[in-house]
Amino acid sequence: MFKNYFKTAFRNLLRNKIYSIINILGLSMGLACGMLIILYVKDEVSYDRFHDRLDNIYRVSSLQTGTDRGDSYNAYSGYLQGPRFAASVSGIKAFVRIQSDMKDVKKGVDIKAMPIHQVDSSFFSVFSFPLLSGNPKTALMAPDAVVITEDVAKEQFGTVDALGKIMMMKSGDDEFKPYTVTGVAKKTPENSSLKFSILMPIRPTAAEEANDDNWFNFFLNTFVLLEPDADRTQVETQMQEVYTTSSAEAKVRQEKQYGPFGKTVYNLQPLAEMHLSTHYRADNGLTDASNPVFSYILSGIAAFVLLIACINFINLTIARSLKRAKEIGIRKVVGGDRRQLMMQFMGESFILSTAAFILAFILVQLVLPVFNELSNKALAIRYLFDSGLVGGYLLLYILTGFLAGFYPSLVLSGYDPVKVLYNRFSLSGKNYLQKGLVILQFTLASFLIISTITIYYQFRYLTTRQLGYDDSELIVLQHNGISHQRTDAFRADLMSNAAIADVTFKNQGQWMTTAKVNGEQMVNFVYETVDEHYLPLLKIPVVKGRNFSRAFPSDSTHAVLVNEAFVKEAGWKDPIGQEVNFWYNAGEKYTVVGVVKDYHYGPVTRKIGIQLFTMKNSNNFGKTLVKIKPGRETTALQHIAAIYKKYFPLSPYEYTFMNEANRKNYESEAKWKQIILFSAVLTIFISCIGLFGLSVLSAEKRTKEIGIRKVLGASVTTVVRLLSTDFLKLVVISLVLAIPLAWMAGNKWLESYPYRIAISWWMFAIAALSVVAIALLTVSFYAVKAAVADPVKSLKID
Repeated sequence: MFKNYFKTAFRNLLRNKIYSIINILGLSMGLACGMLIILYVKDEVSYDRFHDRLDNIYRVSSLQTGTDRGDSYNAYSGYLQGPRFAASVSGIKAFVRIQSDMKDVKKGVDIKAMPIHQVDSSFFSVFSFPLLSGNPKTALMAPDAVVITEDVAKEQFGTVDALGKIMMMKSGDDEFKPYTVTGVAKKTPENSSLKFSILMPIRPTAAEEANDDNWFNFFLNTFVLLEPDADRTQVETQMQEVYTTSSAEAKVRQEKQYGPFGKTVYNLQPLAEMHLSTHYRADNGLTDASNPVFSYILSGIAAFVLLIACINFINLTIARSLKRAKEIGIRKVVGGDRRQLMMQFMGESFILSTAAFILAFILVQLVLPVFNELSNKALAIRYLFDSGLVGGYLLLYILTGFLAGFYPSLVLSGYDPVKVLYNRFSLSGKNYLQKGLVILQFTLASFLIISTITIYYQFRYLTTRQLGYDDSELIVLQHNGISHQRTDAFRADLMSNAAIADVTFKNQGQWMTTAKVNGEQMVNFVYETVDEHYLPLLKIPVVKGRNFSRAFPSDSTHAVLVNEAFVKEAGWKDPIGQEVNFWYNAGEKYTVVGVVKDYHYGPVTRKIGIQLFTMKNSNNFGKTLVKIKPGRETTALQHIAAIYKKYFPLSPYEYTFMNEANRKNYESEAKWKQIILFSAVLTIFISCIGLFGLSVLSAEKRTKEIGIRKVLGASVTTVVRLLSTDFLKLVVISLVLAIPLAWMAGNKWLESYPYRIAISWWMFAIAALSVVAIALLTVSFYAVKAAVADPVKSLKID
């Protein structure tokens, strides 16, 4: 019996190749989408879970309250938290401080800047990063020790057998010194928040670890390993007591100098929660910080795509049922009961599901590189064969086969054999289920199309919005600090080539500090050290007062420029001549000589902040900006490289184009734009398959009606309109539902951007026209075929 069912099902699928291909393709797309999202979510939740002592590893974090800026979540710490808490809090077994940096590494005559992590010697006792060679307990004890990964070992020495070999690395005094390789570690896993290449011992001085003022310096990550039986809440309580007692006198001194700090409450963040934390993010030497909302969105998309694929199976199977009506009638007449017929149709469903699963694995393999690029992952197909996931796939396979086959088998097995065999059978009824499913499909598709349009135009806005300065043909050089006295010679040498248009200098990184204005008003701001060429080169206007000038010697000692945001924060009506008091440095007061127009010194995704510019002689420059004449890049870069090596012989020559660096600020938005676009295209494609199925169902239900209309003179256009109108009504209903949902979701998403587009009516018009056009094209395909059919055949009595 089962063999007969299988043969019949298989022959039926082969006889209806187009329907079978559409069904398998739709299901496989839904399953492939689900598998990719399962891979993504599995990777997200697996971060850092490979550590043996995962349940006992925590990061020291804190919450600052009671300030004008509101609550502030801080995942950073300093030199003191680790050793002070470990010494005084019962339950803390060990601590590790981790500070990231860059160091120049010399191999022969080549110099390369490489990322390093300075850590405590207990690093391998807390974390489970295996060593291929070396003793994990002693590898980081010597001050000149270095532990490298196998990749670095191969790069530097051509072999992983690098134990005892020497690496030349630049030390704090700008001299290259020998460091001994005391360990070679395996490459860190992809799902690790801590990815290191080179480990070195962290070496704070005794004075630094004894200075209580360092309770208020936050620049590294501190992890603690608790005893297995330790109570986390009690440990946090003791940590707070240690901090309060130990920092009391220092806090009084600090607040007297810098103003109120508010209250700092220390807590412990579980290592397993760090990757997806929205408050205490994995950064500052840690990598791949993510947001759980990404997993929620992708999981929702996968669930809907898979649901739509199952809906299409139901619609297409019902649409084909008329052609199998006699088969069902004969089976019932010869003794087949409803249970047997249901088993037959469920069998067909599972055959299709099996084929779809096989094709889905092939599709996943084909699109995985693209998906990795979009999601910034390094996923592999082998991750799918985790024992837990295999069980999940089997469950998904069973559910998919059951959901896709149960309703059709229930309907088809219930046909009355008498009506079927005497041609008195028809698929009557309102078909509310099919219509509701089509509305659901196109509501989601319309929602995703509108979302795609919103994301696209917001991304275009971010990448085309005027930054307030000219970043074209601008090269940025990173280097060791260069004094104001040497910049004239460096600038003159660079500009000796006709390909160089201009040169300016500024400080490395982004400095933040605070000062007093209007007597005692505190202002926090970005503190920029520049020369007099900086604003003209970048074409940043001075809207009041003047720029820095060598004609005013006091500009390098007592003058500052501020931006418009600074003026607004200070409440100045006439900013020129106002005083900015760096009260914590004796006698350091400046006079405002100019106001700079606000410009986006950071990404457009952040609001323009408060800025102050100085030419202070004691602040070195760490960045050189070189303006190149258009079309002269090759000549300019060769010249810049030669001059750079002359002034910085021990530093690697590295440069970036400013406009390229600015574009990278929006990579996340660009990738999400593509993900949503692909989701919308996939959803609309699968939805159209379902709509095609219903158009076939409608045409087959109304075959005789169409024949009669044509005999009475109805044109092809009239018949096509007749068959299409009902489906277009469903699409219009879906648009009515999708538009307000998309409007609310779009506005909610845009709220996270300080500079954003306004959602306009034409976005909805574009989406509506696109959906209607696609739906009309889909429905018309079979409607035209039915309309041009010979009416004699339609009216013929079988």
